[in-house]
Parts: sequence; structure tokens; C-alpha cells
Amino acid sequence: MSTPLPTTSFLTIPSSSSSKFQFCPLPFPPPPPSSSCFRVVCRGGSNVQHVTSDLKFALHDALDASGIDTTHAREAREEFCSQIQRFTDIEKQTSICINRCVDLGKTALYIAAEDDSLVSHSSVPLPVDAFIVRLDDLSMDYCPHYTPQYDSSPEKFLESIERFLYVHKGFRRTSENLLEPRALYLHSVLTHRTGSPAMLSLIYSEILKMLRLWGLLYFDAEIFFPHDVLTMPKGYHKQKSKESDQAHIMTSGNLLVEILNNLKHAFWPFQQYNTKTLFLRAAHAANCVDRSDFVGESGSQIASAKAAQHRLDRGVWTSVRFGDMRRSLSACERLILLTNDANELRDYSILLYHCGLYEQSLQYLKKYQELKNLSPQVTSSNSLSSLEEDAVDKLMMRLNLILMEQGWSTPSYARKFLSNNSEPW
Repeated sequence: MSTPLPTTSFLTIPSSSSSKFQFCPLPFPPPPPSSSCFRVVCRGGSNVQHVTSDLKFALHDALDASGIDTTHAREAREEFCSQIQRFTDIEKQTSICINRCVDLGKTALYIAAEDDSLVSHSSVPLPVDAFIVRLDDLSMDYCPHYTPQYDSSPEKFLESIERFLYVHKGFRRTSENLLEPRALYLHSVLTHRTGSPAMLSLIYSEILKMLRLWGLLYFDAEIFFPHDVLTMPKGYHKQKSKESDQAHIMTSGNLLVEILNNLKHAFWPFQQYNTKTLFLRAAHAANCVDRSDFVGESGSQIASAKAAQHRLDRGVWTSVRFGDMRRSLSACERLILLTNDANELRDYSILLYHCGLYEQSLQYLKKYQELKNLSPQVTSSNSLSSLEEDAVDKLMMRLNLILMEQGWSTPSYARKFLSNNSEPW
């Protein structure tokens, strides 16, 4: 479960042209006049200041340089941004059962549409509108199961919805292992009816909102989002809720973060060392971590780490059960747009490093350190946090050495993102 989103963010997407910190797509395809670029600025409290910097996301440009058409991926990203632009601080903290400004179903489908374009290279985009209709049809299909009774309690009403969703329609929760891609994308969940808790909660909330719109939902309903590995999302009457239920309320902002974090974890190219953070796994593969801290290495773990690095060196971005660099980069970029977590910049940086995009990697790592320095210093005795900071320092030192040896005279994209991106040593 991701940490709750704060009410202020140093990363937003305003419409103002005065932004200093921008993410602008290339002129391929030509963006509409109303959305010339993705703007990301620093804002918020007194501890956050504007930072004069000009950074760009790397994924779509790198794929273009490799001869892969990213038209549909860029369009899906723009639609995603158009949705999250509607977020206010209050809306982010609003329950998914009553949110109004952001269409969560469409946003989840635009996430799926971009990733589908990245991996399928299809000339036809994912039919988002058709899956929106399918999502709406679920609510229509429930109507014959609705039996209005004046003595019917809210509990019985919610039980009938869950019986319809989980028994009649056959939706079920995926197993503890979230690596199955079809459980992480809304269009696949609607088709195969197996999904993550986040996806099932989203579908449940969309049914509740439609029933409320039609005047069939006459009480304040909330969804209990499970944090264990077995429980299904359940509805309950909010007026009868307990204090302990507050931790299980899924907000609109946190739902999207949960969806993207699931994708980031599932497609992270370095799947070994499950007890370590994603950053440390990638840092270990880059030899930025003292191996003595990774005790108990099994032969399979060492082999998988070497295999992941070997695939990247050969330009292979994905392999069964070993992650997908394209989709992990895509998840990182959208998390940077959505959240104010500086660690997303750090994680994105080390993925760019593994792809041989050293200049961009250094820029994002510097931005991470700037934002960490702007935030209040909290002394942590967590051994993983200390390992992460040590790895950041080693990565920064290595990138600066590459700068001194190679310089940035040759554009990163000239190295062909999908070709051999070996280090200079």
C-alpha cells in the first residue's frame, strides 16, 4: 500500500506558461494548441521553492530514436495528463466513491492504452471508449438484480452488489503475486475478471457512483480497501463505520498511485532481493551497493541479476517474469507527474542509468538531491535508507566520472536506446 498523498505537491501540471520546470513532449506527434507541453512546477509550502531546471522525460523520445512509432503512446499520456490536471488538493483526498472531477475509469484506461502501445506497437490504439461502455454496462447489468424493498438495509443492498460482482459476474482477486499483467490493467480486468484490489475497488466504486446517479443508492456508502493478501474489497455503510475503517478508505489520488506502483513493481527489471527496495535492487545490479549487505544470496538470485543486466546490455527490454523496462519507465514518469515523492525521481534516474542515458540520469539524480535538501531533514536509523543514500552517492560519483571521460558531446539518443548501452569501463 502506498503512503497517503500530502495536500501539497511540488509536482503539478498547471496551465500557466510561467513554469520553470517543464516536461515537454517532442513535436512528434504535433500536440494540440491547447496543450503544448506537460508543465511541472514546484509549489507548496515554505520549504518548497521554484527550482530553475529544464528536464524532459526520456521514454517516448528514445523509442522514437529507435524507429518505434509512439504516436498512440503520446496521445494516451496527454489524455492521462488532462485527467490529473483536474485534481485539486481536496479532490486527491476524496474517497473514490464520491469523487467528481477526475474520471478514474478513463484515467486507468489511458494508463493501459499507453502501455499497450509501448509493447504491442499496434497501428490501432486501445479502444478506451469501448471499455468505458463495458464498465458502464456493469452497472446496467446490476439493475435486474436490484430488488427495492422498503425494509431492505444498507448492508443487504451492498451484499447484493457484491453477490452480483463477485459471484454472478465472477470477478475475483488476483493471487498475492502481482506480476500477472492482466490483473493490473483495467481493460484486461474487465475482460478476464481477475484483478488487483485497486482494480476491483475502482470497478466497485464506479458501480456505486452510477447507482447514486440513478437515485438507487440512498445512503452514504464506502469501500473497505484490503491491505492483506486475501480479502476482497467490500462496501459498508459509512455512518456505521469504526475508527479503524479510516485506514482502509481509498482516496482518488492514492488509487492512481496504487495502480502505478503496482505496475512499477511488476515490471521493474530487477526482480531479485524481494526484501530490498526497488532502487536498491537496481543499484545492486549496477554495483552501487556493497554486496556484503546482501547476505544470503542464492544461486538463482545471482543468476537472475546477471540475466537482467545481460538482457539490457543486448537491448532486450522485457522477458517473462523479469520485468519490462519500457513499462517500468512509463510508470515512473506518470508517478513523477502525479505525486510529490522525490524518491520517484531517484528511481527513474537509476533506470535511465541502466539504459545508458547517463545525461538524463544525472539530471534527475541532481533534482532528487535538490528536493531532498529542500525538505525537512529527518534522521532515520533505517538500514535500508542508509544503503539507499550510499548508493545515490556512488551513482552520482559514477555519473560525474562518465561526464569527465565522455562529456555530453554525443547525444544520448545517438547510442540507440535499444542497442548495446555499455558503460565506459
